[in-house]
Amino acid sequence: MSDHVIDARSVRHLVETDPDTLLVDVRTPAEYESSHIPGAINLPLGRVDAHLERIVADAGGRLVLVCQSGNRAVQCQGKLAAAGLDDTVVMDGGMNAWQGQGAPVERGRRRWALERQVRLAAGGLVLVSVLVSLLWPPLVAVAGFVGAGLVFAAVTDTCAMGMALSRLPYNQPRNDLDIEDSLARIGARR
Repeated sequence: MSDHVIDARSVRHLVETDPDTLLVDVRTPAEYESSHIPGAINLPLGRVDAHLERIVADAGGRLVLVCQSGNRAVQCQGKLAAAGLDDTVVMDGGMNAWQGQGAPVERGRRRWALERQVRLAAGGLVLVSVLVSLLWPPLVAVAGFVGAGLVFAAVTDTCAMGMALSRLPYNQPRNDLDIEDSLARIGARR
């Protein structure tokens, strides 16, 4: 395992033994509200660029980056490293690994994970375009386009549809006070 990746069991040990460990959950606010690690702050990946300078300037110790499976946390880590913040680690396997080992989570109102939203949107587009193409055959191209987009997403480990869905009001913080609160917690460790 790389120096910049840590398994869920080790993160759990850090949380239990080191009060300065700061978990930064980079999932959407809706996903965070649904379930998160106790004590974790929410700083959605889509908001990191807007606050990058402040995060790098204020980080006073190692940040453990968490998302659902690890992919968005790796993207966040890359952004932070490019801006000069190297003292970050990604929790390997994300919340899936954390919950898989029976670690504690705080639960709120159930919301759909971004990955589930992507599956619904992609599947819905394919289904509708195939059904409508029975009446107007050229529309089957939409299904092909969505399929190509999913293949591209897998090969590049990015997801344009996920990035677009993360901008929907459903996936946004209720107000900027939530983001400001998370940024203040990062700076409070200095």
